[in-house]
Amino acid sequence: MSQFRPKYVTFDCHGTLINFQMAEAARDLYGSILDEARMTEFIKNFAAYRLDEIMGDWKPYAEVVHNSLERTCKRNNVVFRDEDARMVYERVPTWGPHADVPAGLAKVAKEIPLVILSNAMNDQIPSNVAKLGAPFHAVYTAEQAQAYKPRFQAFEYMFDMLGCGPEDILHCSSSFRYDLMSAHDLGIRNKVWVNRGHEPANPYYGYTEIRDISGLPGVIGL
Repeated sequence: MSQFRPKYVTFDCHGTLINFQMAEAARDLYGSILDEARMTEFIKNFAAYRLDEIMGDWKPYAEVVHNSLERTCKRNNVVFRDEDARMVYERVPTWGPHADVPAGLAKVAKEIPLVILSNAMNDQIPSNVAKLGAPFHAVYTAEQAQAYKPRFQAFEYMFDMLGCGPEDILHCSSSFRYDLMSAHDLGIRNKVWVNRGHEPANPYYGYTEIRDISGLPGVIGL
């Protein structure tokens, strides 16, 4: 991996670069009515339903959040309110980066163009990207691709827009289910897993593991 000089370093955004705070939002809404065991189960279910909601045809992310929260509430016998889903959705652009991100990105950006492929809406992602502290060559969204990751269509849209192939990039993500499994299947050989504790390691998918973005420059010899 250290010998590979990609044309682009591509990233998942929310979770990998941005501190993705869906669990905290759920706790703010329901922590006062659920004990810790039930709250933990609720958060796990909410994550699972969000993934399930994006596996079909594209729809606005507000609907993804609404539907997944409604299904999670139903499963956990909690009253669902439309305004709670709106609150969660409206928090997304307020989130900022993990502390390790700006310095690590800035070092890489001096040498290699950075690209984001995000399951975001066009009107939300600029606020998050502005907080990352580094310039990006391009930012692509699920709304533009009309498909959410892990669907291949999202990655293929990025390849088409960049005019490159899977052999030309290094893809960096904290998620196997959203990013690295699809990247593997699409032939992206050069992958970095940022181990933020979201998911367990899965060496089958072939990647270099780093603890946080401060380790990324070393992966590509910077």
